[in-house]
Amino acid sequence: MYLLKRITKPAIVLVCAFGINGCDPITLTAASIGAGVGVNHTLGGMIYKTFTAPMKSVETAAVRAMKDMGIKVDSRSTNEKGERIILASANKRDIEVRLEPLTKRTTQMRAVASEGVLKDSATATEIVLQTERVLSGG
Repeated sequence: MYLLKRITKPAIVLVCAFGINGCDPITLTAASIGAGVGVNHTLGGMIYKTFTAPMKSVETAAVRAMKDMGIKVDSRSTNEKGERIILASANKRDIEVRLEPLTKRTTQMRAVASEGVLKDSATATEIVLQTERVLSGG
């Protein structure tokens, strides 16, 4: 019985150590998912978010958000598909925001920030998040 207790304690410690270590990827994944709630992106650096708001409201919020961030809005136009395209720039980055009306009250926003051939998804994500803040009255 004494030998069994002596072997069992180290075995339990060893199992617990491996068990805790095995949970780290799960914890990190959960934290990553929680950090970007509501914002989707692709590997290409394009950030997507759908807003329950008319396109004009989202456009106004996006322009204000970029101005609040110190980003210079260079132009705004409408393409043949009816999408609004906002071109902007900041510190060697070219920024493009596309607003697509899905319905009269729902708009998809796509943002991409490029520095040459490199994509800056952090800046694009922040533009989307700040647009959401402006839309919510914050």
